[in-house]
Amino acid sequence: MANGGPVEHGYPHLDTVRAAVTALYRRLSYDTVQTFATSVAPADVAFCDTDDLHLGSQRVAREIVRHFRLPDARMIVGFKDMTHAANVELTAGPEYFVELNDRFRTHRRDIGAALAHEVTHVYLHRLDLSFPSTRENEILTDTVTTYLGAGWLLLDAYREHGEASQKLGYLTPEEFGYVLAKRSLVFGEDPSVWFTSPQAYTAYQKGMAKARQDEEQPPLTAAGWAGRRRYARDRRHAPGAPAPQPGAPYAFTPDSGGRLRVSFPCPTCHQRIRVPVRGRVRARCSLCRTVLECDT
Repeated sequence: MANGGPVEHGYPHLDTVRAAVTALYRRLSYDTVQTFATSVAPADVAFCDTDDLHLGSQRVAREIVRHFRLPDARMIVGFKDMTHAANVELTAGPEYFVELNDRFRTHRRDIGAALAHEVTHVYLHRLDLSFPSTRENEILTDTVTTYLGAGWLLLDAYREHGEASQKLGYLTPEEFGYVLAKRSLVFGEDPSVWFTSPQAYTAYQKGMAKARQDEEQPPLTAAGWAGRRRYARDRRHAPGAPAPQPGAPYAFTPDSGGRLRVSFPCPTCHQRIRVPVRGRVRARCSLCRTVLECDT
């Protein structure tokens, strides 16, 4: 939790974020991901200053548990003086003890954001989905929280006022915006109407621009002129050097019959797709079912 300190910006964790989206689709399946088409509603996690601290926290926790379809999970929420925003004790359940930073006693509107991250930890624990290192696992948690409809709360908790700043989660604001944009492009949902933080809206717009770039990489037909020109040059040299080009998302390799094929990441789930190099090709991602128009 950045509180008054510098907030990291940009996309330093983008590879891990993309790997997290792929892992989510592989673990849940396309059909299950589609059941999360509606995000957590602002009214369901609203927290007024007049609400009882503990009863209100329990209510918000129940709403997020319901969103993640964990009916037999019960969150026991307490408050503690600590460095991190929150912590959850992962057990077999059905009760899970969540500790929130004491600062949330007076910053109640961000309690939903902190609980969303911790409930997702429980969700991933039950799915047995994790990444090797602690930091990668936290990035996975932020990504899944956001992609499945509760992470807009985390981005909305990002605020900067002069020298003061606050950010929850391990992703940068722009990375949160990127994952929200990927979700928006899949479900047609615009989360920006829920933001109370102007900085969150700016980060979302930057993330959307980055997400759009994924859809404009060759060999996709939406690629721009410069990308198409470089792709054509790399394709000409591919038979003699079938290897990834530095900085290019695609790679050329021959198949068993010696015919050239190109592999590239799906712009939706980032699973790599392999198609023959033979001009216009329509491909369908087997993981997220996105239909892709390609010019190979």
